[in-house]
Amino acid sequence: MYRYDEFDHGFVTQRTDQFRDQVRRRLAGELTEEEFKPLRLMNGLYLQLHAYMLRVAIPYGTLNSRQMRKLAHIARTYDKGYGHFTTRQNIQFNWPKLSDVPAILEELAEVEMHAIQTSGNCIRNVTADHFAGAAADEIADPRPYAEILRQWSSLHPEFSFLPRKFKIAITGATNDRAAVQVHDIGLQLAQNEAGEIGFTVFVGGGLGRTPMIGRKVRDFLPEEDLLAYSEAILRVYNRYGRRDNKYKARIKILVHETGLDELKADIEAEFEKIRFGVLRLPDEEVRRIEAYFAPPPLEVLPATSQAVEARKATDAAFAQFVAHNLNPHRVPGHASVTVSMKPIGGIPGDASDRQMEVIADLAERYGHDEIRISHEQNVILPHVRLDDLPALFDRLVEHGLAEGNAGLITDIIACPGMDYCALATARSIPVAQEISERFGSAERQAEIGDLKIKISGCINACGHHHVGHIGILGLEKKGEEFYQITLGGSANENASIGEIVGRGFSSETVVDAIETLVDTYLSLRSGRDETFLDTYRRLGEEPFKEALYGTA
Repeated sequence: MYRYDEFDHGFVTQRTDQFRDQVRRRLAGELTEEEFKPLRLMNGLYLQLHAYMLRVAIPYGTLNSRQMRKLAHIARTYDKGYGHFTTRQNIQFNWPKLSDVPAILEELAEVEMHAIQTSGNCIRNVTADHFAGAAADEIADPRPYAEILRQWSSLHPEFSFLPRKFKIAITGATNDRAAVQVHDIGLQLAQNEAGEIGFTVFVGGGLGRTPMIGRKVRDFLPEEDLLAYSEAILRVYNRYGRRDNKYKARIKILVHETGLDELKADIEAEFEKIRFGVLRLPDEEVRRIEAYFAPPPLEVLPATSQAVEARKATDAAFAQFVAHNLNPHRVPGHASVTVSMKPIGGIPGDASDRQMEVIADLAERYGHDEIRISHEQNVILPHVRLDDLPALFDRLVEHGLAEGNAGLITDIIACPGMDYCALATARSIPVAQEISERFGSAERQAEIGDLKIKISGCINACGHHHVGHIGILGLEKKGEEFYQITLGGSANENASIGEIVGRGFSSETVVDAIETLVDTYLSLRSGRDETFLDTYRRLGEEPFKEALYGTA
């Protein structure tokens, strides 16, 4: 894992000291809330419906047990005993007192964490594949490049006041698990014919009010050009991005209005001016950063564990967990384990302080002290011996963390919605809970198979509903909550934006509508191996629309 250098320590400490004084002035009435707003946002502090919310950065979703324990301590000491993992691989605390925030930031700095650039019109937390450095299908670990991008973008003087927020994601495998095509810049590691590492580059993806899939601007960008090309994209966006209308300020609108060919020509022209300058990445610097992410020493073991097979034969819950919550590891005899933060009837992404402590303990004992947060709001232990799985599972069961539902219908992504967020127009959490309870039986989930439901409480789409196989958008209509359904979205390498199927449903009927869609899929699929998304893409929306609304 990366460790802070002297610069990191210095600038985080300086920012914390500055914010302590800014909070003092706000509490003393020397700053109005309007004057304080840009200052707090630069430090990840939002004003929600009921209280302040602090968003803490977890760069590329990677942390260790010491850091997780600190998050548990903050939840217990300064909040209401829990935190919320987000689709940006961050964690949010929903109830801190303003007077406590400087102390929280000071404690975060003790374990090399902060909240800088988790808000505002700047380059946000760079996200990555949550199985990075472990996945069997990986070309290379993307995290060293994410760290290089973090260092380049932190307090970048030219990009601290962009037209709008800017998000970058990177994946190291051809199977995209980082949703790179729905980011402002998406990077997918690639190899050329000579075996050299580089990047396929996408620009202009994004969700929200105007969802768009990113457009490819480079099939292969050499490794040494990563920063120069990223800088060229940001310079073009900063120069031409709309500042008169925040709804049209994202780079996706610039791509759409300018046209890909013209925008690409502008990027390439800017790139040629700077590619051989100070931003060119020396090989020795890449290798230096790469060394921080060296994998733990793992013993090559038999690909099949007798302990696992024996337990599966007698424990159905364990068998389900193994079937759904393991990802193949590059070293035989190991797996990456998804710890689901989606218990049946629970709040997606929420973790209690005790659960965070338990995950930290398990990471130390079974996972080489590495933890990942996924953009799907789950926690990953990336390096676990198969032989240790029975003992690990037993500990998870003790603390309500053993749900074997990764990738299934109850593994729902949901934003906080109107229970917390000042921008929301409807609640997300109760809908997610009711769907989870409706489809909670292990047998029914197994029958349905791979199905991603994503829920947003407003048009800003923090719940990624546009790229859900089934997406749900909460809206307000004449003072009541209504839910619009989209079908056919996907965030993987075959990314697509879901299509709105018709009029919305009330809070009382939306879960029944989801059940109708699922039953329709089960009746139409060509076999158990055909997923919901495959069936939808084969047949189109008409049979699903007819099931929901009847014939015209």
